[in-house]
Amino acid sequence: MSNFEQAASAFDPAAIKGTSSSPYFRLITVLRKRGLLLLSWLAPVTLVVVWEFAARAGWISPQVLPAPSKVASTAIKLVTAGSLLDDLRVSLLRAAAGFVLGGSVGFVLGTLVGFSKVAEAAIDRSVQMIRAIPFLALLPLVIVWLGVGEAEKIFLVALGVTFPIYINTTLGIRQVDPKLIELGRIQGLGSIELIRRIVLPGALPSILTGVRYALATAWLALVVAETIGAQSGIGFLAMDAREFLRTDVIVLTIAIYALVGVAADAITRLLERRLLAWHPNYGTRR
Repeated sequence: MSNFEQAASAFDPAAIKGTSSSPYFRLITVLRKRGLLLLSWLAPVTLVVVWEFAARAGWISPQVLPAPSKVASTAIKLVTAGSLLDDLRVSLLRAAAGFVLGGSVGFVLGTLVGFSKVAEAAIDRSVQMIRAIPFLALLPLVIVWLGVGEAEKIFLVALGVTFPIYINTTLGIRQVDPKLIELGRIQGLGSIELIRRIVLPGALPSILTGVRYALATAWLALVVAETIGAQSGIGFLAMDAREFLRTDVIVLTIAIYALVGVAADAITRLLERRLLAWHPNYGTRR
């Protein structure tokens, strides 16, 4: 082992045996977590700083890409006027309603297909065919069916959310170790107890991965839905700004989508840590 490796192992918390409850170990763990957190924000903060500097130096035209400070000033004005918070609230409600509806359908279908070959033969091919159709191709038909009201927007979000949860639920159920299922049967567990105590906990990592993908898809579907016939929402705000060439408002809406997406992903990670605390790959990470 080289001198560098010896020095690195001396500061590795995993190399400190029998001291997991010591103040030194806790301090190293906290510093390590905070260091990783700071590192995760290094690239976004650096990008914003470089962007601000380039805009102030005149390298980037304000009509093409306004400075972050200009975007922040626009956000403050819209928040003060109350329009931004109202549009954000409307978009969040649409996304939440579509996510609950589509997630429920995806979970139920994925559970059926995961447990039953007959259900797979009856359901899976049709689901995969619908999944292959782009949102924009379905939009005219959805408008004919549901108009351009709230139902159309919630339906598109629900449609986009269904497939990631369906696929990952099916995959998670099928990846459960058959030996664990056999052990449960030997222990006398009934079908419902077997599903509740072995199958669903074993499939939960894959299901939560599907939730993370579904959250991103929900925003994508909502952007498409809010470009047609919307009178409120973040997508409507962006389309209205486009008509008046307000690039600062357009960039602001993009930033809002990014921040809401990061927040939603953080909530899912928190659920992973809480619900999968028993899992060796989740209970001790992040």
